[in-house]
This record gives sequence, C-alpha cells and structure tokens, in this order.
Amino acid sequence: MHEQAHGIVIGAGFGGIAAALRLRAKGYRVTLLDRSGALGGRAQVFERDGFRHDAGPTVITAPFLFEELFELFGERMADHLTLVPLTPWYRFRFADGDTFDYGGTLEQTMAEIARIEPRDCDGYLALLAHSKRIFAVGFTELSAQPFDRLVTMLRQIPRLIGLGSYQTVWGLVSRYLTSPKLRQAFSIQPLLVGGNPFNTTSIYGLIHFLERAYGVHFAMGGTGAITAALGQLMQRHGIVVQLNTTVSSIRVEQGKATGVQLENGTLLNADLVVSNADAAHLYGAMLKPRQQALSARLKLAAAHYSMGLFVLYFGTTRTYPDVAHHTISMGERYRELLKDIFERKVLADDFSLYLHRPTATDPSFAPAGCDSFYVLCPVPNLQGGINWQEQGPLLRDRIVAALDATLLPGLQESITADFFKTPEDFQHDYLSVHGSGFSVAPLFRQSAWFRFHNRAEGIKNLYLTGAGTHPGAGLPGVLCSAKVVDALIPAATAVTRAT
Repeated sequence: MHEQAHGIVIGAGFGGIAAALRLRAKGYRVTLLDRSGALGGRAQVFERDGFRHDAGPTVITAPFLFEELFELFGERMADHLTLVPLTPWYRFRFADGDTFDYGGTLEQTMAEIARIEPRDCDGYLALLAHSKRIFAVGFTELSAQPFDRLVTMLRQIPRLIGLGSYQTVWGLVSRYLTSPKLRQAFSIQPLLVGGNPFNTTSIYGLIHFLERAYGVHFAMGGTGAITAALGQLMQRHGIVVQLNTTVSSIRVEQGKATGVQLENGTLLNADLVVSNADAAHLYGAMLKPRQQALSARLKLAAAHYSMGLFVLYFGTTRTYPDVAHHTISMGERYRELLKDIFERKVLADDFSLYLHRPTATDPSFAPAGCDSFYVLCPVPNLQGGINWQEQGPLLRDRIVAALDATLLPGLQESITADFFKTPEDFQHDYLSVHGSGFSVAPLFRQSAWFRFHNRAEGIKNLYLTGAGTHPGAGLPGVLCSAKVVDALIPAATAVTRAT
C-alpha cells in the first residue's frame, strides 16, 4: 500500500508550527503534538476578568518570516492578520527619571540621541552601519543555513572574525557610543533572547539593523492572533493538531527516528520527527544517551543556560495613556545586576523591567476605561535554588511598589486580576530545562555549529527547531530554525507500508 510519508512535529511553539507548515508544503502528511491546551508554545493567551494577556513574545520584528508561511500555500497573510507598526519601538526610562524614545524614523531616533548626548549621533550611524554588515552575513546568509557540518563553520570563521563577532554586544556598542544611558539602551537586545550583553556574541548586534529595516510591529488581537491565524492555515491545509498531548520519548530503531511514545504509552509511527521541544530536554530526557552522538552529550554536559523570567500579569481599573506600548525601566545598576542574574544566580533587591501595555495599541485587551499590562523581570534560572513559593509573592509586591512610585502612579489602588509566572512554571508548563526562559544562552561557544544541530546528532530522520538550536531564540530565530529544517528535509515521496 502506497501512502504519503508522515512527519510528526513535537511542540506547537512558533518553530514547531512553522516546521509543520513547511513539511506540509513539501508533501508530507503532518501531525503536530503539544502538551498545552492551545497552540503557541510560550505564546499562550491568558484571560482574567475581562483582561487579556499575551503570555510570551510581544515584539514582532521580521513580519516577512510570517508572510512566507502563508505564501507557501499561495495565500496572503494580510488577508488573515493585521500588523501595525509601533512608534516608538521602545521607551527607556532610566533610574534618574530621564527617558529615551527609540524607534520611528531615523531622524526621530537621532533627535532623541542628540538630546541625551550629541556626540553619539555619529557613533550611532556607525553602529548602524556595522550592524548592517553583520545582518548581511549573520541573518541574510547564515540564519537559514544548516550548521550540522563542521566544515560549514570553519568556512565562515574568517568572515565572523572580520565582523568582530568574538566581541560582546556590550563591547560592540561601547566602541561607538559614549553615553552610559545610550550604551545600556543599545545593548539590551540580547536580553530579548536570553543572553547577557556582557558575554553574548556581537552577532546579535544585527538586531539594530533588523529593527531599522523592518520596524517593530504589533498584531491587532496580540501575538495570540498570529497563533490563531497560523492554526487556521494549518487546518485549511490538512495538518492534524493534537493538543493536551505530551511526548515522553522518541522511538529510535537502528539509528533512525521512527516515531514517538506518548506519556500515556501510545506509540505513533512516523517517517521523520521534528522536535520543537527544548533542545536540552530532548537530549536529556527524550533520548537515551547511547542513541546520541558524543557531540550532543558533550554539549548537554557543558550547556550554559539563559536566565529565568518572572512575569507579572495584571489589569488596572484606570488607564495610563502616557505609558508607551513597550517600556523598559532600567534599574540603578546594570552590569552588577546582570552579574547577579547570570553568574551569581541570586535574586537581587533591585531589578530592571520590561513593561508591555497592549491597550496602548489595541483597547480590546481590557474592559472600557481600563488597561492591560504584563511586566517581565529577568531573574536567575532554577540553578539559583530560589524558593519561588516564598519569593514570588514578595517580588510581585516589590515590582508593584516600584511601578507605583514611577511609571504607574496609583497602581497599588488600581491593580486588579493579577497573577504571575516564575521559572518553575516554565519548567513545568514548557519542559524548559532549569526553567530557563530561552533554552541555552546565546554565547559564541553555543552558536552555529556549537549549538544543538538542526539535524539531530547521531540519529537519522530527527530534526530540531526552536530556541535551543541554530540560529537561536526570539521569534525571528525560531522561525528561521524551521527554514533550516526545510532545507535539510527532502520533498515527500510516497512510502510503501505493509498491509
């Protein structure tokens, strides 16, 4: 009996959804499995008392990567989803109360820089030019290029050295800017993908040009609207989605992935498997060590993980019209705070915060006369041994008090329907090793060939997408990881099965 080759995708985060769509476009019969009750992976949607919250990613920087998924099937994303550009992209608030609006036109950004430090105007243009050079190689050429062969990496090393990728993001920014405030503002990008600016490779400096070239967008209805539109796209084209389904292990026979075993004991057969699970969880819990190549075991043993996230969701019974859609509130300390989070792994008394106010753009996120918020606070991952049952409520109260005294006066009286997630929730809900927010950290020694490969190491017919594989975390990264897998997997052919 001849039938379509079958691909199973584990995990319905954006990397898994993109991989499922790309497999379907190649002619595979596709089954997508996820342990959550809804699509999106970390991009869940929470609703409480009339307030809606995007649980995870909220910054859309490369809309074309979503457009490509619709174009695979001859459709237009714009027919199913509305993206709106934001200005500013981010508002920074510094500890002394000064602000810096970043984004909009180049002229707007230059005027803001001149207000803080006129001498840094030329430096910013030089930084942007350097970022464009990194983007041309690091994103345009290499983000969708498989790095499963060492020779590929060796071929690129001279160019990467020429771009100064051995430098850190902080080192790159400090080369061009002198203002301490602007150095902070232009070096925080690694935190959006789980890295410390003081040791993340400056390859991530390409984000400056990515934002400048394509802008920062918000989907009307939120990131959940993107997930819903992609879910409908999968439905229209025959992808089978099974939610509330946890995969416990990959079936490997004679060195090949032949399917998966579910937590309830059910076996599902497949001709190939794509894992969008946390890469460290895949190698640590879903495969036996003897099934893996030595390279994967060594990477797992030496892995350095991204930070954890404490995320506080809440509504307010009033509005804050002066608060931007994306606000980054910088604490008194920068380098030392990051050291506490990434190296010492202790919960500091101070913090820096990312504040998301979707009602600035889409009032449907809250009842009339109210605002919807989430606040993201970088914290140590679970390797820090923090007792979150005890510390979670205390940190919640400290954050509310700090916002009440600064960005959101009157918050103590107007906050409503609040709840929070800690690294323990990331570990439980998403099977993220050590509750890390973004899988393994974006260090140079954990990039490209040194990262977990998109073609599983030591196992045929098993592929990886998501934050822990090449090219890395963040929405552009995980969507590009599916493009890499697309390049590695041949078009489907009919297979013969015994009847």
